[in-house]
Amino acid sequence: MDKSEIIRIRNLQREFFNTGTTLDINYRISALKTLKSAIKSHEADIFEALHKDLGKSAEESYMTEIGMTYDELNYMIKNTAALAKDRRVPTPIVQFAAKSYVKPSPRGTVLIMSPWNYPVLLTFDPLIDAIAAGNTAMVKPSAYSPATSEVIGQIIRECFPEKYVGVVTGGRAENQYLLDEQFDMIFFTGSKAVGKLVMNKASEHLTPVILELGGKSPCVVDRSANIRLAARRIVFGKLINCGQTCVAPDYIYCDKEIKDELIEALKEEIERQYSGSALTNEAYGKIISQKHYDRVSGLIDADKVVYGGHLSPETLQIEPTIMDNVTWDDAVMGEEIFGPIMPVITYDTVDEAIQVINEHEHPLALYVYAEDKWVQDAFTTECLFGGGCINDCIIHLATTKMAFGGVGDSGMGAYHGKTGFDSFSHLKSIVDKKTWMDMPIRYQPYKKIYNKIVRIVMK
Repeated sequence: MDKSEIIRIRNLQREFFNTGTTLDINYRISALKTLKSAIKSHEADIFEALHKDLGKSAEESYMTEIGMTYDELNYMIKNTAALAKDRRVPTPIVQFAAKSYVKPSPRGTVLIMSPWNYPVLLTFDPLIDAIAAGNTAMVKPSAYSPATSEVIGQIIRECFPEKYVGVVTGGRAENQYLLDEQFDMIFFTGSKAVGKLVMNKASEHLTPVILELGGKSPCVVDRSANIRLAARRIVFGKLINCGQTCVAPDYIYCDKEIKDELIEALKEEIERQYSGSALTNEAYGKIISQKHYDRVSGLIDADKVVYGGHLSPETLQIEPTIMDNVTWDDAVMGEEIFGPIMPVITYDTVDEAIQVINEHEHPLALYVYAEDKWVQDAFTTECLFGGGCINDCIIHLATTKMAFGGVGDSGMGAYHGKTGFDSFSHLKSIVDKKTWMDMPIRYQPYKKIYNKIVRIVMK
């Protein structure tokens, strides 16, 4: 799409928003129901597209993308009316007589830029929140997942006129055109490098941003952990979508006393879950592109591989790979992996592990496997991270009841459920002052008795 077409759609959306149509709660709910119906009718198309782009099975696609999208839709269809109501708050006595409340209002025309790794979920989830909050939206799916982006575009065009929700297709040029324009909010999911660019461009218009980025999320395994169950859940969380998950366990950080036992358990679990050969398993995905395949495969140090390491350039697949005796100087620890490689490093004490984690960039997620309650509390309290799990991984994002987002280098802002509605809203603070009385104490000329009263109520 050329720049003039993007500007045309953006201007149409501004005009449509200014009509006040999206302020109608029933209009929003109807739009959400329409979207849900369209996704249902295109499930088979989505399965086919996700398999083409990422090698995902239909089962994985439903569990990690479509099903979770339905959860967000169902929540907003049920709760939008309540979330959009004025929210009464207490009024300070010095403002008597008055009523205070917060009024959620849509931000206006928002830009949603989604990634390729979970293209359906990470496009529709923020769009659902934006619609529920009463905004118009321009959606830019990733060019790296072309088959899925095409289906996403088809669904959106079937559901909405472009003056309400528009789709922008293309790659870097279109991204640049969009970021050159002024929106009322930008929601971006992707890499830290591009997130910096988005934030820099947004600053030119003082546009608020939500950035969902990533980072090296540690998976801590304490000596008190249930090792076999930990291995089972780590393998699931790490290898789903072939490791291309922003909250995947990036590296395993374990107590040195249980390292060998854990590695053996991880090997057994990979064999069990992928029937002995992941590269021939139809349910095992692939790396999204040649560029990413070359990058991820280049992080493997053959001298440190204790399981896997085989490559399939023809299918862009990398075998689940465990690397032992890894240090922070290894290439695999220098960047977010975003692939099926499990580097294992060890610690001597819990305090040491916490210190090392906090010395590095704040991760999007942290997982701690431990039966010891003190260990659980130590990591979740003393480490700074976006969100996480105790004795499991990645499932913390699969709920509308908790916010999902990063901190520091892993992002800013959050969404899902009520938090998502509020993120796409401006919460106006309003005091409704009554006229049947007027307290004189705030007006000049000031009197000593009034000053005493103020000091009593504001001490």
